[in-house]
Amino acid sequence: MPKDYVGAIDQGTTSTRFMVFDRTGRIVAVAQREHEQIYPKPGWVEHDPEEIWRRTKEVIGEAMQQRALAPNDLAAIGITNQRETTIVWNRKTGQPLHNALVWQDTRVAELVAGFSRSGGQDRFREKTGLPLATYFSGLKLRWILDNVPRARELAEAGDALFGTIDTYLVWQLTGGTQGGLHITDVTNASRTQLMNLRTLEWDAELLNTFGIPESVLPRIRASSEIYAGARLDSISGVPIAGILGDQQAALIGQTCFKPGEAKNTYGTGCFLLMNTGQQPVQSTCGLLTTVAYKVGDKPAHYALEGSIAISGALVQWLRDNLGLIQNSADVETLARTVNDNGGVYFVPAFSGLYAPYWRTDARGVIAGLTRYANKGHLARAALEATAFQTREVVEAMQQDSKVRLEVLRVDGGMVVNDLLMQFQSDILNVPVVRPVIRETTALGAAYAAGLAVGFFSGAEELRAQWQVDRTWKPAMEEKQREGTYRRWKKAVTKSLDWVE
Repeated sequence: MPKDYVGAIDQGTTSTRFMVFDRTGRIVAVAQREHEQIYPKPGWVEHDPEEIWRRTKEVIGEAMQQRALAPNDLAAIGITNQRETTIVWNRKTGQPLHNALVWQDTRVAELVAGFSRSGGQDRFREKTGLPLATYFSGLKLRWILDNVPRARELAEAGDALFGTIDTYLVWQLTGGTQGGLHITDVTNASRTQLMNLRTLEWDAELLNTFGIPESVLPRIRASSEIYAGARLDSISGVPIAGILGDQQAALIGQTCFKPGEAKNTYGTGCFLLMNTGQQPVQSTCGLLTTVAYKVGDKPAHYALEGSIAISGALVQWLRDNLGLIQNSADVETLARTVNDNGGVYFVPAFSGLYAPYWRTDARGVIAGLTRYANKGHLARAALEATAFQTREVVEAMQQDSKVRLEVLRVDGGMVVNDLLMQFQSDILNVPVVRPVIRETTALGAAYAAGLAVGFFSGAEELRAQWQVDRTWKPAMEEKQREGTYRRWKKAVTKSLDWVE
């Protein structure tokens, strides 16, 4: 009997969702739950892995019940996840040895500085595509092994397992302590700084340098292949057949299968990826080289990525820390109470600056304040910060790839904000296009799983489903565009060298 749907677990920085899609990519069921953000010290960000696993089980059950779906209704399930967030747990008990260290966490700054001193920040870039930074998983794993009692002892004995969130969820979904599968895919592995970009395998030299025992690492698999059947009652037996880091999943969801095609996802952070084809392109402009996806036994595709740490998280900060708005959606209403930013610029370097700067010494600043400035100007400056940071990344990407961006495909929670999308088009001076289906991260994971089991025939079928919902075109005069961007760049300089 043919199966009508594919499912996707979308485990993000602030919440977990389960979504069910039909063959046209239409959402037929969705459930979502938030999890706690834990801040033990300034710059430290943690999640409770067991809470994330509970939320995952809850949203799967809720979404399946919405449409009275049975496991037999699903052809496959894909998983997409916040990428560099790091978990180490006990193979025998299933208990995490420590809270998850979230990708935004900066506690490994001293390790970054130490490794950079003997070879520079880019000493591993040729192998991994990544600079030394607090962002990636490898040094977070090293921190846990060095600082959590018995962690290294358990690791050396083969009783500790490391994984990003995808690995932890697959292990739980396929049996946990009763034979759970310990795997990751090439996209998540490429964010650890432990995988060789060309061989797509863990690199012995890197493991030795970082002091990581290979016994803790998951097996690296393709992004789209059948891994195992789920052993959770609500989806029992459904093949888990796709794993993609969230930004790579959005690239697939936006059907950017051709070299030169790019998308920008506006979530907690902001992530611009451009497909560069079957060869990794090394960046000289502060971007990351990463694996875009690997379908079955076909060659991997690579991408250039510009990672921005804080975008939607800045709106949450206005809501939760300053109380300027009640709901995140209110930021646009507040920003529209003024005609411009009033000379106010907000550089949200809460955990340093990511692309294209990679400066862990930066911290957030609000520049240009006068007695004239009010909360409307702050709201507007917060939104504009996302667009300014995106322009910096686009400029770097164009320089690295030698490809001029003709149009920007956008997705993520912030694309419902018309004011932001118009300003993004204005400051880039290119059209900004939002697709009909905005949940492209979950959709990309569903596509990967569906391709693995033959639910979808291939890239052309998926490309045919992609439709435009709305296009914003630039309407700002050149003098204004360049003047306001110049002042943004000046504000960025004020955020640097803050941490001594």
